Amino acid sequence: MRTPRALVPLVLLGFVLGACGGGPAPAAWAAAVCSALAPWRTEIGSLTERAQKQLTPATTPAQAKENLVRLFGGAQTASETARTKVAAAGVPDVDGGAEIARQFENSLAGARDAYGRAKTAVERLGTGDATAFYDGVQAAMATLTEEYGRSALDTTRLRSVELQRAFDEVPECR
Repeated sequence: MRTPRALVPLVLLGFVLGACGGGPAPAAWAAAVCSALAPWRTEIGSLTERAQKQLTPATTPAQAKENLVRLFGGAQTASETARTKVAAAGVPDVDGGAEIARQFENSLAGARDAYGRAKTAVERLGTGDATAFYDGVQAAMATLTEEYGRSALDTTRLRSVELQRAFDEVPECR
């Protein structure tokens, strides 16, 4: 299909204007991000609570292993779901918006990967020797805590006044 010559300038203008147009406004982006993070936080909390209830002194290493693998796998999946939703929110229309969006995605990817590595570490543990198993779990948890902490994003350190305000004001972030 050929485009008539008279329409070429209009098509090019549309591309130029589309390229210059910003992403979502700060409040809309913050609302989308908080809407993605709320179920993630709830799921992580729920998984942690269930695992704590199931990891009693009466729990065998095999049962503990199964529960922890389920916990870490669920947290890994929840983190990836949240990361995908944050990515779908686009790039906020603020100075440095692309970098800010990237930081949010990287933070969630870091959490996802930390949970995945913890899951793998626990899956590899033998359950025949309870002491060795629980020492391995303790090491996996220490690594998870360290990696998770490194991936954390502090929204109070955003370099965008507009986004800081939006995160403070939009109902989805409260």
